[in-house]
Amino acid sequence: MSDPLSGLKSTAFVLLGIAGLIFYYRISIRPLLGAPRELWLIYITKILEIIAYGLMSSTIVLWLSADLNFSDTSAGDTIAIWSTILTLVTVLVGSLVDTIGIRKSFLLGFWLCLIPRAVMTATDSPWVALGFGLFPMAVGLALMVPVMNAAIKRYSTTKQQTIAFAVFYTFMNVGFAIAGWLFDAVREELGENGTQVLLGMELSTYRVLFFWATAATIPGLLITHFWLRRGIEATDDGIIHHPQPLAVQSTGFLNGILQSMKDAGQGTAKNFRAAWSQPNFHRFLIFLFLIVMIRIVFYHMHYTFPKYGLRELGPGAKIGNLWSVLNPVMIVILTPLVAAYTVRVKSYSMIAIGSSFAALPVFFLAMPREWFSNLANGWLGDLIGHTWLGLSGPVDPIYISITLFVFFFSIGEAIWSPRLYQYTAAIAPRGQEGTYMALSLLPYFVAKLFVGMMSGRMLEKWCPSDGVLAKRYLTEEHNVNAADLLLSNGDDLPEADLLPLVAEKLGYIQEVAGRLGQETHYQTWQFLHSEYPRESTTLWLAIAIMALACPIGIILLRKVIGSREEGRDD
Repeated sequence: MSDPLSGLKSTAFVLLGIAGLIFYYRISIRPLLGAPRELWLIYITKILEIIAYGLMSSTIVLWLSADLNFSDTSAGDTIAIWSTILTLVTVLVGSLVDTIGIRKSFLLGFWLCLIPRAVMTATDSPWVALGFGLFPMAVGLALMVPVMNAAIKRYSTTKQQTIAFAVFYTFMNVGFAIAGWLFDAVREELGENGTQVLLGMELSTYRVLFFWATAATIPGLLITHFWLRRGIEATDDGIIHHPQPLAVQSTGFLNGILQSMKDAGQGTAKNFRAAWSQPNFHRFLIFLFLIVMIRIVFYHMHYTFPKYGLRELGPGAKIGNLWSVLNPVMIVILTPLVAAYTVRVKSYSMIAIGSSFAALPVFFLAMPREWFSNLANGWLGDLIGHTWLGLSGPVDPIYISITLFVFFFSIGEAIWSPRLYQYTAAIAPRGQEGTYMALSLLPYFVAKLFVGMMSGRMLEKWCPSDGVLAKRYLTEEHNVNAADLLLSNGDDLPEADLLPLVAEKLGYIQEVAGRLGQETHYQTWQFLHSEYPRESTTLWLAIAIMALACPIGIILLRKVIGSREEGRDD
């Protein structure tokens, strides 16, 4: 017999959703109805590109180890190189839009994302996948960021721009939430070590995720090619059409790109030398160094968290929902509310408060899982594990610690992150706001390199892979010769080959010879996890201490790096 309250709750949620959509339409969509069609096309392509990017960024670190047999350290170093290329190229292509135009910049970016993603889907050769896939994709992604920001400004009037960027930010987070959900759905269907045949290719689970990221890239390319018009601009006097940039006509497309990057590099160096002589810039660098300490947490959530989640919660854990869905949904809801009620509060104060809210919750992940057992066995565990994530059986206490971390961290992010650009503009000398904005990316270049390299080494030390534990078990408990667990080139056997050997020793039934089914994979992980407990709390303790340096430094150095802000209370 059906529960009448269940139907009532469903109806209430539907009505609440409809009311939310109507409210969002009135405050966000209706003011943009006079914008050119290009603005709406940018929104569509943004959602699709973020879905593709979200799927790739969540999967890359897992794919490097599972499919290319990279150790945690090698995978981390590879990610460090990739992410620093991305950041460096982003700085260098800042003026590209002015040189070759928005439409050609988009097309170039989409092609440099589509082809590498297709390569990473189709091959398991490390040299091909990295040389023609991962590293070239960094250039494509770097092109998309400044181009999309410039496009929003180009396709909206002065009155529309605040709303246009707010909607853009909302759609970005919606894309991340969809990507997080798909990331879990595909892994739940196939298993971590599963396969699926697509277009005649037998793809691993992680390459299937790459396949869908590639598929999500194609519509954006087609929309840009067929429907995005050249030279369109929305002005306060109406929509106007500009001819092709003269720079492209006179120098050619490729020469225009190379000249733009050369000019950007020289301009960045010149601006840095000029800014270095200003006392404000020294204060700004100190501030950025502190902000980088909290930004490190974001990078660890992309580079460290996926492996940590699977190793502590087991194969199939819904780590996508825990971070990539919950965080962006909360940001979409909280950011406008925080902005509306804190208009007169100084950006520096908001950054100090918000970074404290964001740094302290990291300590949840540094606490022993036993501390959360009572919560896991109570109503909160039921809400998180059974109602939201759809788990069966007892809820691992780590689900509680991760959810509490993400919940409070997201509140902090909604408080401090939007104010970062406002503080940058406030501390910059009049007329040099753009220079300071561009140079603010440089510390992130160093941070991504540092976190990528640190991530793999921290995982190997405190949260080793199942493959490492399997090798330890086989050599210590069954006297297997370590040389027999190596490939012909001297590398360790892949984890997917080691785990079936453990399952065989334990007497587990394997569905397919040499390959673990989802249930057997989980049982094997469970055994290794109980026999060789990891020290993951130490890993997160180190990250938490680094993150805490941000609010402590900002509070202690308030008089040194603070800045007056017009129209706001001290």
